[in-house]
Amino acid sequence: MPKSTSPRTSAAAASPARRLAAVGAVIALVVAVLAIGIAVGKAVEGDRGSGGSGAPQAAASAQPKEDAAQQKMFDDLAERTSRRKDGDPLAVGKKDAPVVMVEYADYQCSFCGRFTRETQPELIKKYVDAGTLRIEFRNFTIRGADSERAARASWAAGQQGRFWQLHDELYAKNRHGDELAEDKLVDLARESGVRDLGKFRTDMNSAAAGRAVKRDQDEGYGLGVQSTPSFLVNGRPVSGAQPTEVFAQAIEDAAARAAKQKPAKDEAAGK
Repeated sequence: MPKSTSPRTSAAAASPARRLAAVGAVIALVVAVLAIGIAVGKAVEGDRGSGGSGAPQAAASAQPKEDAAQQKMFDDLAERTSRRKDGDPLAVGKKDAPVVMVEYADYQCSFCGRFTRETQPELIKKYVDAGTLRIEFRNFTIRGADSERAARASWAAGQQGRFWQLHDELYAKNRHGDELAEDKLVDLARESGVRDLGKFRTDMNSAAAGRAVKRDQDEGYGLGVQSTPSFLVNGRPVSGAQPTEVFAQAIEDAAARAAKQKPAKDEAAGK
């Protein structure tokens, strides 16, 4: 590391922290809502285990009714966390979709796998394919070196356009420990259609992969994310592998709000 840094370099390095600091109030609110979501998620899982019913209604009713100022906070958070980057291999859906769902997940998380297997296909079919929703994945590795290795592998697959194929293969069943060893990940990459396995292995162990994973992890920690999976739907938190109906309601509500806001945004942009 250099012994001294120019003012310009220091400002550039500090800019992510400054951006997060600018939404301190938002982060505090999100942390509070995520805490509610985590508790509700546990209640939903417990209810499923006991054979109860009505879990989607319980989860939905736990979301507070925000006033205009609070909604502005969520909108501000969405603007800062939704990357909407052209050609992002860790995203699916139109860049200009009215709703962006950001997912923070770990490849050793069983509930993340449940979401991928049971809920995500329904959301893609109903909302992504219709142009309403974009899903952006974040590698939020909280379960140690094996999770980080799997995250780097998924990023490496993305460099060859096969992120989602390996992502789905990793979540096809619960995988832990030695099941995520490097050679096992190379085998999974082969099964996922990654063509250049030599490049895949090099990319997986590259500094670029490490930086990409750390960026996602730092983003999640900066927002106060504490468990996986956690989601932001246009900035509004949804925590845990909730029933599909909970995600559908959040997406439809966000799409309705976006439609109401669109005329004002178009006018401001001079359209």
